[in-house]
Amino acid sequence: MYDKDIIAAARNDKTLPKPVGHKILVVPPTVSDKTEGGVILTDEHQDREALAAIVGYVIDMGKDCYVSTKEKTFPGGAYCKVGDWVLFRSYSGTRFEIGGTKFLIINDDTVESVVKDPRRIIRS
Repeated sequence: MYDKDIIAAARNDKTLPKPVGHKILVVPPTVSDKTEGGVILTDEHQDREALAAIVGYVIDMGKDCYVSTKEKTFPGGAYCKVGDWVLFRSYSGTRFEIGGTKFLIINDDTVESVVKDPRRIIRS
């Protein structure tokens, strides 16, 4: 679920870990506690869905994101920027929680695409 309040709070939270190097700090959408049909999901199921998240909102980026010193790894430039919703590989990154909000730190080359509306993305 796209939660504007969680994103706004995360963007303004100066205590969040600062990603370093080629890392990107992402907040995934919150996982609903029931299906569209009204079936209530267990906490375990919600945790599995959150773990397999493939979309997230870019909160911060390390200073070396999309920079390569040896070769032109990113010839088209950065794949994303702070404020973008991105699609990334399932089970990517380091996952952690602060104050009830889940976060991920992923590698810059894990980003597959930028998406305009995360509500339309469903992992299959």
